[in-house]
Amino acid sequence: LRTNGERHGFDDLVLGRVEGAVDDVVLQRNDGVPAYNLAVGVDDALQGVTQVVRGDDLASSTPRQLHLQHLLGLPRPAYAHVPLVVGPDGQRLAKRHGAVTLDDLVARGISDGQVVALLGRSLGLERDAGSAAEVAVGFSFDRLPREPWRFDPEVDLSR
Repeated sequence: LRTNGERHGFDDLVLGRVEGAVDDVVLQRNDGVPAYNLAVGVDDALQGVTQVVRGDDLASSTPRQLHLQHLLGLPRPAYAHVPLVVGPDGQRLAKRHGAVTLDDLVARGISDGQVVALLGRSLGLERDAGSAAEVAVGFSFDRLPREPWRFDPEVDLSR
């Protein structure tokens, strides 16, 4: 889809005002599968999604999605692009690099309460939360760290 360099902006709940040029957009991959930017916009609209929370590494693709939503007459959800979680080496945690699953934590003897406290700290809560409900009540986009959260299992899981 040719876009002629149109620009779209949005008010992100974490990043503030974000604007970007929309380059030409691929609508369908070579294997016939709809491309990501088209698929997520349509999928969100069909599911009635009103708020999208995802990693800040995807903020630059949002103007493309807004452009497609506009062309298709789809509603525009609110967006919040949060800082990534990175490992001790500063690299993004992923399945192939340093990710820690709940099963891994259980195998290490980490309790549910310790996991909840760790999640609260990653969200910028000032004190350890005692429950997931306390994390939810204390959550605010305004409190989120603006830099990637460095997760070191050897340090963070020993608290």
